[in-house]
Amino acid sequence: MGFYLHKSVAVGPFRFNLSGSGVGMSVGVRGLRLGSGPRGNYVRIGRGGVYYQQTFHSPAAPRVAPRVLPSPQAPDRTHAPLQEIASANAAQIADSSSEQLLAELREKRRAMPLMPFAIVGSILLLLVAAALPLWAFLLLAMATVVAIVAARRRDVLRKTTVILYDFAPEVEESFRTFAQWGDALASCRRTWHVAAEGRVYDRKYHAGASSLLQRTATMVRSTPPPLVRTNVPVLSIAAGRRTLYFLPDHLLVYDGSSIGAVSYRSVELAVARQRFIEDGGVPGDATVVDYTWRYVNKRGGPDRRFNNNPRIPICLYDELHFRTASGLNEVLQLSRSGIGEGFAAAVRHLGTIG
Repeated sequence: MGFYLHKSVAVGPFRFNLSGSGVGMSVGVRGLRLGSGPRGNYVRIGRGGVYYQQTFHSPAAPRVAPRVLPSPQAPDRTHAPLQEIASANAAQIADSSSEQLLAELREKRRAMPLMPFAIVGSILLLLVAAALPLWAFLLLAMATVVAIVAARRRDVLRKTTVILYDFAPEVEESFRTFAQWGDALASCRRTWHVAAEGRVYDRKYHAGASSLLQRTATMVRSTPPPLVRTNVPVLSIAAGRRTLYFLPDHLLVYDGSSIGAVSYRSVELAVARQRFIEDGGVPGDATVVDYTWRYVNKRGGPDRRFNNNPRIPICLYDELHFRTASGLNEVLQLSRSGIGEGFAAAVRHLGTIG
């Protein structure tokens, strides 16, 4: 509450009140008016341009300042350096329940391949046989091709791990539910991997956001890990340099030549609904909850000092944060809000029956 000066325009019994905060409307008699303005409903008493006002704010849910991608036009001093959200090396991401599976996967991967030796031997043999008659050289070339194909097939068989599942009824139902939520996750129009985050110092240059994200579009699909064959569908999520594979009893983490594995009991999966200022095109399944401007003033409106100051939508996204005590630390952002909690619940349930 307080005293202030104002200007107004009367139209019949109604009065439109003009102030720096916006336009409001009121009705009443001289010296006593009831109205509604940018800051809520109010009662105003006064004469001669000096008034005393009591404002009654409408109850509203608390609003968290949204997040946004870094703006290339904003000075560096307006935000903190982006901090990488990084997992440990995949070889360190393991728990005691995964030792046997990891040992087999790593042993298979270390098996010496035969195909390189077959290729080198075939080339040397053909060089030596270059002086033979053409028909003999062609027969020898065909034989070397067959040898290379056979060596390749032998390598695949020696290096492939076969995992077959025979579910109990309750486990089968749990995995079926997980697979359904995995399909819902894969159906999102856009999925991003969040690689880094930084705090905003001056929100004016960052559309009013409280933090900045560095993210890249990623892929969620059904595909087994390299050189693994199984009788169930396997959800895979690309997370930067790493790829997560969801088996019925383990989460596999592939990072180049390194492999990690943990049971779902060891996975902490946090879900948050985040307001995100979407300056890169709104996905078709996203929910737009508000709008802002590229450059904002202290009241949250457009900063008139900037000519190129477009209106930008604020979307409600889900964020999934995967963590383990052994070093997994990955964040995904989903364009379709409302999927994250169901997917997380399905993962947690797998941990209770594993």
